[in-house]
Amino acid sequence: MTFALARNKYRQTGTSGVNIPDDPYQIIRVILSELEQSLSVLKAADASNSTYPQDHVNKSLRAIYLLQSSLDFEQGGDIATSLFELYEYCRQTVLQAFRREEGADIASAADAITGILDAWTEIGPQVERQAG
Repeated sequence: MTFALARNKYRQTGTSGVNIPDDPYQIIRVILSELEQSLSVLKAADASNSTYPQDHVNKSLRAIYLLQSSLDFEQGGDIATSLFELYEYCRQTVLQAFRREEGADIASAADAITGILDAWTEIGPQVERQAG
């Protein structure tokens, strides 16, 4: 899936009024941010033993799908494979948590995405210098 296609797909599925940029780096940053936010809500619901908000379950799964679909395995090599596996872990964890299966560690998935978002944000200036 190309970044333009990912951006259009994300716009079609609803993004709570989030402006989706045209820059591939910024697209991924927005999707990661939305995923982090939704996983944080699910983490809080889990901690309080509350019902998971369906909209945040859906947003999480949609964001994970888009992130997985946007990976370039030819150019990304082992990093792309590792990211795919991490996103798949998060997807499986969200589904397990939603089904209230034992051992679903939504906090671990949320923390992993926070780490990815932090790293993505940190490389932003490098990406902008290369693009400019």
